Amino acid sequence: MKHGSDLMEKIDYSIKKKDDLIQADFAKYALRSVLATLYLGLGSAIALGLGNKFDGSVGKTLYAITFGLGLALIIFLNAELGTSNMMYMTVAMYRKKLEASRALKILFVCVLFNLVGAVLIGFFLAQTGAFKGIASDSFLIHVVTGKFEKSITQTLIEGVFANIIVNLAILMSMKMKDDVGRFFGIILVIFIFTFLGFEHVIANFIYFPLAYFASGGMVAGMTVSAVLTNIIFTFIGNWIGGGVVIGLSYAWLNNDEELTYLD
Repeated sequence: MKHGSDLMEKIDYSIKKKDDLIQADFAKYALRSVLATLYLGLGSAIALGLGNKFDGSVGKTLYAITFGLGLALIIFLNAELGTSNMMYMTVAMYRKKLEASRALKILFVCVLFNLVGAVLIGFFLAQTGAFKGIASDSFLIHVVTGKFEKSITQTLIEGVFANIIVNLAILMSMKMKDDVGRFFGIILVIFIFTFLGFEHVIANFIYFPLAYFASGGMVAGMTVSAVLTNIIFTFIGNWIGGGVVIGLSYAWLNNDEELTYLD
């Protein structure tokens, strides 16, 4: 494939497959959304484990490098992630591939079952030796409490950057010719947002219950209000980053068959 419009063809194809699946078999689509947080949870678990094992910048770097394993699993195994669907469904509405009601339904269902899967994986990971009864100064608790110390503006802006990076990794994986390149490309791009500590709503779906269950509810600053504030403004930021900055930008740049942005 030679032209940037081919990128849109791939996105259009993915949009159709998502719509076909949810229309034909809602349960299968829901399960794909649950599996996304299983994969992201496993990637997060090893990342957090390494962050806890090694001190300082070494631990932070290992955490950032390995976190991308979860997204790689999601992409390679065709699971449904809410933050990537922010891009897909915004493009679907802009290009009139789906009515707004159908696009928003797909996004809502995906995020809902991402949340269901995240709570389940968080609960069960908290029963394992790696996380059960974790100390109050553990890497996971440090990461989670840091989220509650951020202002709304910071949370929103970091949410924008996080999902710009996630969806750039997805677009880049579409352009790669071989799976090895796709895999390492995803890991290296996701490293940016993880190392910088940006806010990703689906990752937070996992981190919050995991920290709560693993610590027995002893997380400083974790109130219902604090959690909801983080989730709401991270979600908004993620949609702006993935849906508007990446989705709409590339859809507009590549909507002319003769003049495309990517080739």
